[in-house]
Amino acid sequence: MTEQLVEARSRIYDVDALRGFALLGIFIVNITFMSSGYPGNLVTDPAFASPLDDLVRALSSVFVDMKFYLLFSFLFGYSFTLQMTSAARAGAAFEPRMLRRIVGLFALGALHIVFLYAGDVLTTYALACLVLFWMRGVGDRTALRVAAALYAFVVASLLLSAFLLDTSAMLPSTAEAQDNGRQATATMLGGWGDIIGDHLAGLPLLVLQAVTLQGPTALAMFLLGMVAGRRKLLARVRGDEPILRRIQWIGFPVGLAGSVIYTLGGGTGTALPVAVSVLTAPLLAAAYVATLLRVMHSPRTSWIRTALAPAGRIALTNYLGQSAIGLLLFTGIGFGLAGTLSPLATLAVALLVFAAQLAVSAVWLRRYRYGPAEWLLRWITNARRPAWRAAESRTV
Repeated sequence: MTEQLVEARSRIYDVDALRGFALLGIFIVNITFMSSGYPGNLVTDPAFASPLDDLVRALSSVFVDMKFYLLFSFLFGYSFTLQMTSAARAGAAFEPRMLRRIVGLFALGALHIVFLYAGDVLTTYALACLVLFWMRGVGDRTALRVAAALYAFVVASLLLSAFLLDTSAMLPSTAEAQDNGRQATATMLGGWGDIIGDHLAGLPLLVLQAVTLQGPTALAMFLLGMVAGRRKLLARVRGDEPILRRIQWIGFPVGLAGSVIYTLGGGTGTALPVAVSVLTAPLLAAAYVATLLRVMHSPRTSWIRTALAPAGRIALTNYLGQSAIGLLLFTGIGFGLAGTLSPLATLAVALLVFAAQLAVSAVWLRRYRYGPAEWLLRWITNARRPAWRAAESRTV
């Protein structure tokens, strides 16, 4: 049996569709930082301060911010178990394959940071995956305990920061932050030298965020995803399971309440609201998953899975593609639209780009087995060139 046939038989289209859904949420967050220098400085652009602008930002904060990278991380951990299964069925050693994959993922992430978008998550994922790789043999109970401990560490750190540290002296005033936002937007409108220099200048903040927040929470979700993958929780979904309704009944009220507190408390720039979001965002993300699974398994709306799955199947290509499109649209290398779009217009661009990605992904996978980035990463992982075209893979 060829490796390609093994992969086709073991593919879980719910996982692909959920990953595609996560891509949309991640892009809605990322495009706000791609399109203006103000969000990165934790202030709003004075040119877009109308009630409608504030409403759009608030809705994004409540329903999107800090939720979808958790879902993406959970699915990464779930897919880790599928990689193990794929290696076993193909008769290949898992350890060298996965280590090569981690190195390849880190290299792609580093290039992504330098040339496309400074808010990269791939390098953080690669480093967290090293820990997941090391922990791959632990039992489910141990994995869940470590995940809980990681979350407790992050929440405790945020609470200590909120109650014991006076961060106001460390942060610039609103006027200074807005001036920094103007300068950052102007830098975005420069050439390659300005863009790369700005990306590299943001590395210390990226590392700090990865160590204190995104890395530990991502690893926690990796571990939860690994446990779910071992138990094949997404391989047997029918859509009518009572547990899905229970997740919705708990996840939506608690998760949305936490999101509202996070938004009203100032969002990312304030430690206590972030702690509340860290605690409650997983419940809202779980409610999203339960809702989407129910919708995708309903005969009337099963087309949603068909639409989302191709984009999720080549998620790495689409993730990098979103950054490339953002670079082209907003920086001086391309159309130079940085600072010119309102929050509503920016959201509309994100939805249009994602709709295009859904269509292109479906067309692409009719001819090719992998996206370009997946093909390259697979080459690195397996240490041999994979089949490129779908027809070619069937003859291997």
